Amino acid sequence: MSSQPQPVPPAVSAPVAAIGAMRPDLTTQRCARRLTLTPKYGSAPCEVDVRYLWCGAPDAPTVIVQGGISASRDVVSLDGEVAAGWWQALVGAGLPLDLDRYRVLSIDWLTPADLGGAQAVSSEDQADALAALVESLGIGRVHAFVGSSYGAMAALAFAARHPYALDRLVLLAGAHRPHPLATAQRSVQRGIVRLGLECGQPEQALALARQLAMTTYRGSEEFARRFNAAPEFRDGRFHFPVEDYLEHAGRRFVERFDVERFLALSESIDLHDVTPERVAAPATLIGFPSDRLVPLADLCELQRRLHGPATLEVVESPYGHDAFLKETDRLAPLLRDALAGC
Repeated sequence: MSSQPQPVPPAVSAPVAAIGAMRPDLTTQRCARRLTLTPKYGSAPCEVDVRYLWCGAPDAPTVIVQGGISASRDVVSLDGEVAAGWWQALVGAGLPLDLDRYRVLSIDWLTPADLGGAQAVSSEDQADALAALVESLGIGRVHAFVGSSYGAMAALAFAARHPYALDRLVLLAGAHRPHPLATAQRSVQRGIVRLGLECGQPEQALALARQLAMTTYRGSEEFARRFNAAPEFRDGRFHFPVEDYLEHAGRRFVERFDVERFLALSESIDLHDVTPERVAAPATLIGFPSDRLVPLADLCELQRRLHGPATLEVVESPYGHDAFLKETDRLAPLLRDALAGC
């Protein structure tokens, strides 16, 4: 555990104007607000429409929840929606992120196109958008920021830049900087996509990049268990069991993601760099030994260097980086304790 936090001057949030509709019967807003931000890699302030979901008990404390680069604001599905939210098993009545006790706030990640054509989008930009949104909604201070993967990076940036808007952090599979080997793997993925753009095959390239990414998200143990069967000879060549899985993952990703968004958010991960000593909020870190993108050693370093008190929970899992999505039963008590301030 590190030393006690010291006050840091708060950042100034930008003025905003609301657009969108409200569903008071569900105490839910799924709309957008126009905020003014100054991008880290831009030349001037710009107006940005930030798309968000804010749902839960009225007048309850707000918890920001953000996931990986492919996660949307739809952490949980609303009444009448078919598709489940990306963290549906942990958000809802009686669940760790109990909508009878909290209001959950989440945004769609920004890209350079949203930021007036900035050179790149940073985790600081995402954090500033959330801070401005918190101010615009009249929240003032959030009970917690729960971030997974890229969401954990944005959470650290939020805590460093807007300390008076936050009570505590819960960080899953995310650290203060990317590991160089993970950056190398993502660089290859982006190179594949850029080559596809040059060759006029962007979707095929994006699918292939996603396939490569899947080999980094999951653990070796899971692959060994699921894809240990013999190859089949069809269509003039041998097909290995893992290929069908990877090709399916690539197709599904292309259906819901575009090339420019992938390139921007993948690069944003590798541009991320927060000085842990600037983060004073109490933090709960959750890591997975099988995670090859965010090694446990990086979380140990983060815990040592954080200015505020920090605990590290280690969850054994065969699912690698994706354990934050797969191990919901095991994460549930950790999230409950973290949100309660235990």
